[in-house]
Amino acid sequence: MRLPEFFKSVPVLTVYDPLAECLGSAEGGVIEYRYADAVRLAGHSCPTVAMSYALTCKGLSELYGESLPERGAVRAVFSDGVEAGVTGVVAGVVGLLCGAAVAGGFGGIAGRFARRGLMQFGVAGEAVFRLQRPDVGAEVSLSARLDRVPAASGLRPLMHLVGAGTASRAERQEFARLWQARVRRMLLDHWDDGELWQVERRGIQG
Repeated sequence: MRLPEFFKSVPVLTVYDPLAECLGSAEGGVIEYRYADAVRLAGHSCPTVAMSYALTCKGLSELYGESLPERGAVRAVFSDGVEAGVTGVVAGVVGLLCGAAVAGGFGGIAGRFARRGLMQFGVAGEAVFRLQRPDVGAEVSLSARLDRVPAASGLRPLMHLVGAGTASRAERQEFARLWQARVRRMLLDHWDDGELWQVERRGIQG
């Protein structure tokens, strides 16, 4: 699988997963996730997948500071229902990085390491999603202003041609180039853009 070269330059997320350590899946339970992993999960690279990866990385960094984020110890809460818009796509990436799962997720071993029920949908809120650390009563609210990185002017007409199945080979290639160029700008040129990636930490109860 040959991926765009810029994927290698996107910041890496390193987490500690006690379940992985327990089962010998990763030495010391330390796992590195890259943007390419999110792309493999979703099957494509787009602004939504990029947003999901970036916001989760930034949210975990806010919750854990200098410590490694603990995978499987964070609750993910979404404002919209799972079938609304791109919520399901976002949740897939968030679950990959955080270990949070819905009711059908891993139930644990002798009462430990459970990920089941750590992901909830349709919980009122203005953010795209929130990450919570119940152990310390902290929450981070995560949203993005994707209009901060607009698509190239030539992308929309090409999208219509591609969607209609009438684009030439050259037009399909140009569409793909422009599409990934926007993703690249989001993840590299604007990684530290606080206006694009909106992260708000707050205390929670329980």
